[in-house]
Amino acid sequence: MAMDLITTNPDSTNVASVEFTSGIDSTYKVYIFKFYDVNPATDNVEFFFEGSIDGGSNYGITKTTGFFEAYQEEDAGSPSLSYKTAHDETGATDPQTLFHDLGNAADDSVSGELFLFSPSNPYSLTLRQFFGTFSGSYITSADPASVTTYIGGYFDHGNAINAVKFKMSSGNMDGVIKMYGVK
Repeated sequence: MAMDLITTNPDSTNVASVEFTSGIDSTYKVYIFKFYDVNPATDNVEFFFEGSIDGGSNYGITKTTGFFEAYQEEDAGSPSLSYKTAHDETGATDPQTLFHDLGNAADDSVSGELFLFSPSNPYSLTLRQFFGTFSGSYITSADPASVTTYIGGYFDHGNAINAVKFKMSSGNMDGVIKMYGVK
C-alpha cells in the first residue's frame, strides 16, 4: 500500500484551525491524516474534527461515532480502558472529539492518525466511514496522564465529504498535520 503525500497544513504556528478544503475527491479510496505534536495555546481543551460537503463553507455533517480510551497516570496509578459516551456522537452535527483534556504545557501535545474511507464513493449512498487513534497527555485533577484515544464512526450523508477541519475547543494551536491518499 503506497501512500501519496497530498499536502501539509501551510501554517502550523498559532492557528485557530487547520482545514483541508481541496484534494479530497475520488482520486483516492482512503485519505489518511497524520498529526505531529499538536499543542493547544489554551489549557484543558478538546481537539475536534469536522467534515464538509461544500468545500469547507459549512461544517456540521451528521455523524454517529464511538469513543474509547486507554489511560495511565504518570504516577502509575489508576490505569483503565474505557468507553466514553460523553465523546460519542449519535446522529449529531457537533464536532467530533479526537482527544480531550489536553494541556498546553510544552510536553502536553497529541499525535495520531485519522483515516477517512471513500469520501466520494458514489456506491456508498449515505455512509462515509472514518476511524482514528491519538496519543498524548492530559491534565486531570490528580496527576497528568498518558492517554490513547480510539474513535470510529461515519458521516451519515449521501453527498461526498470534500473538506475537513481540525480545531481546539478553545484558543489556537501549533503542530503539523499531513494529508495522504491511498489508491
